[in-house]
Amino acid sequence: MHFTSEQRLDDAVLEREFTLGEIPGILWTPASASASAPTPLILAGPAPLGLRTMYPRLVARALHAAADGFATATIELPGSGDRPRWPAAEQARADLRRVMAAGEPVTDEIIDALVLPLVDKAVPEWQSALDALLSLPEIGGAVGYSGGVISIGTRLAVVEPRISAAVLFAGSFIPRAVLEEARQVTIPLHVLLQWDDEGNDRQAALDLFDAFGSKEKTLHANTGGHTGVPQFAGDAAAQFFTRHLK
Repeated sequence: MHFTSEQRLDDAVLEREFTLGEIPGILWTPASASASAPTPLILAGPAPLGLRTMYPRLVARALHAAADGFATATIELPGSGDRPRWPAAEQARADLRRVMAAGEPVTDEIIDALVLPLVDKAVPEWQSALDALLSLPEIGGAVGYSGGVISIGTRLAVVEPRISAAVLFAGSFIPRAVLEEARQVTIPLHVLLQWDDEGNDRQAALDLFDAFGSKEKTLHANTGGHTGVPQFAGDAAAQFFTRHLK
């Protein structure tokens, strides 16, 4: 991990951009974090739109988490932002746009091509980032995962034992293989679902929630579109992390 820049936000949070190999990322740590008092960590999964596009939403989440005593880190997804182009992913997105524009059903083949290669690439990168982040003296204790592509969060919850709780955002297509993986998830979950999300298969999101094997899992469904998550729903997610990461 190589830090490339840093700045103070409101004198309460240190924001540092970093690279991990070719992967860009950002780490936000509260002023209280130190080697003698390391802070728990939340991994903030971005949408595949690029960190520059997602920055306002990510920094808002990080500032909220810092006020609760947590560090937050995010990394750029494969093929997004300033990372090298990924022709197969671009073709999958083009196929999705074509069938949706034509009013045709989105087939399992299109969903698999769109999501599964991204999960296969992104999850090991998140694990490498977690290795590097937990080596920092000011980071320590429990780890949570928040947001992002729900299939990535599901896979991480299965394969990464250092993640002890997750807030997952329903709102992306879900391969059938991920539904099967969900049965292996056992950590506490808090799932946010926008009931009127124009790009989300609501029934698939409900099926995924039902498949999760966790004994503690909560579904918060609210009316509104993809970006209309109400503030109180975000507050409830923050309270979930306070219960499980401290």
